[in-house]
Amino acid sequence: MPSFDAVLEPDLVEIRNGVDNAAKEVGTRFDFKGTGAKVELKGKDKESSIEMTGDSDFQIEQLEAVLLDKMTKRKVSITYFDRSAKLEKLGGDKVRKVYTVRNGIPSDLAKKIVAKIKDSKIKVQASIQGDAVRVTGKDRDALQATQAVLRKEIEDTPLTFTNYRD
Repeated sequence: MPSFDAVLEPDLVEIRNGVDNAAKEVGTRFDFKGTGAKVELKGKDKESSIEMTGDSDFQIEQLEAVLLDKMTKRKVSITYFDRSAKLEKLGGDKVRKVYTVRNGIPSDLAKKIVAKIKDSKIKVQASIQGDAVRVTGKDRDALQATQAVLRKEIEDTPLTFTNYRD
């Protein structure tokens, strides 16, 4: 039976390049000269995060703008980043904000995906396989229709469809 996996896997190489480009621009821009502004990628693979440090809230907003601009130029969807973290006060007047890179489908989203597939009435089966959702069906047309439903219904997450089997 044909099948595919719906996964949430960002291109970490492009993310690293985007962060490096943002850090290079921060180092050369006049309004960041002589400040403690910096952008860096922390962690490895599944546990990655982007840390922005600056002297004020306004500077963090400027760093976010530079970072998101570099990511969109590299065609990295900004929905890979969990931007819900609050601004942290460090010692003195320093502040920090951390974006977590989303990697792997969390269980609540996986359940939502399975529910959307069942609600669509397409004759396929969906099962949660760790941090991916495997979809199997009788023919490719049903699988392609399922992919179209997922792209339409799950807009806030950039799902990737991999591991095609015939």
